[in-house]
Amino acid sequence: MIKKPLIITFVVTFNYNMKKVLVLGSTGSIGNNTLNVIRNLPGQFKVTALTVNTRIDLLKPQIEEFNPEIVVVKEEKPAEELRKRLNGKIEVLSGIKGLCSVASGCEYDIFIGAMVGSAGLAPTIEAIKRGKRIALANKETLVVAGELVNELSKKYNAEILPVDSEHSAIFQCLAGENINQVEKIILTASGGPFLHNSKNDFLNATVEEALNHPNWKMGNKITIDSASMMNKGLEVIEAKWLFNIAQDKIDVVIHPQSIIHSMVQFWDGSIKAQLGLPDMKLPIQYALTYPERLQNNNLRTNLPLIGQLTFFEPDLDKFECLKIAYAALNTGGSAPCVLNAANEVAVDKFLKGTIKFSRIPYIINKSLEKIEHFNQPDLDIIFQCDKLTREFAAGLS
Repeated sequence: MIKKPLIITFVVTFNYNMKKVLVLGSTGSIGNNTLNVIRNLPGQFKVTALTVNTRIDLLKPQIEEFNPEIVVVKEEKPAEELRKRLNGKIEVLSGIKGLCSVASGCEYDIFIGAMVGSAGLAPTIEAIKRGKRIALANKETLVVAGELVNELSKKYNAEILPVDSEHSAIFQCLAGENINQVEKIILTASGGPFLHNSKNDFLNATVEEALNHPNWKMGNKITIDSASMMNKGLEVIEAKWLFNIAQDKIDVVIHPQSIIHSMVQFWDGSIKAQLGLPDMKLPIQYALTYPERLQNNNLRTNLPLIGQLTFFEPDLDKFECLKIAYAALNTGGSAPCVLNAANEVAVDKFLKGTIKFSRIPYIINKSLEKIEHFNQPDLDIIFQCDKLTREFAAGLS
């Protein structure tokens, strides 16, 4: 008796709905967490492009794991070094031109705007012009050019979803609600490492102390912004453009536990809040999968273990940067652009040890006084204001 050969059939299934993702700023805190989310949702996403500023040592293992089609290194010298290491295995672009090129030409469905600073503006606009979903963590894009970005997103039917935990919380609270019935948006702030310090303590605050955030692990720039509360000021401006809401309807409250990520109060007096542990993977996943909520293995919030939630009014005399940000938003036009550029320069100076922490608001105020104001700046004027502000602020101490 001749036995028939055993035939084993392998059935391979493909997820044709797999979303393609471009990660702008893949080695930073948001970028790394984005890749963690993608890693933990196998079969849902394909990374097609990664970009970094300079950190090619961190980028190379990401390339090996996620196999993107193209990468961009903003600075030319490390870009050239990466080309040598990869030996032609993958295309490596560089500079702002490279960032814009990948945003305008690479194949992707979702653009993760995780690059820190105003350098993320130009490539984000390229993604908007292609009508892509923009998962926006780069708050400077809306701070510097919020009105312009909103106009372009409407024109090209691009979807802008917030990744900041506070704005994601507001976005989630507004689901199914009428924005016209919102009485106020309440942004929560941890208060940072200097919540219980006096303003006089800022004179001798060290970089190490300012980077010692009690709840969040973030990049250096955003952590210093949290210490000065400029981060919350930038978020106030961002919220105005994300949710098309008047400045006087945006409040800030200090909530040291960072469990309530933000709230929305409606005109009937009810308040909706979004709660969760201080973990950026949650808002990142929501922006990637919206409107779906996919199951994950992240840690869950245990309210009895937390015990209590407390709230305080921010001290605008001590946290002067928050006060300045409100004023810049009220002025409008190019003022938020100047505010942002001056703050980036001042934070960099503080991190390098060339100014004291207390000089950050001084540099911002002086820049706002000096740089010419434009009521309705176009993109060219925005870039010009950014450049002039950086040159002026660089000369202050």
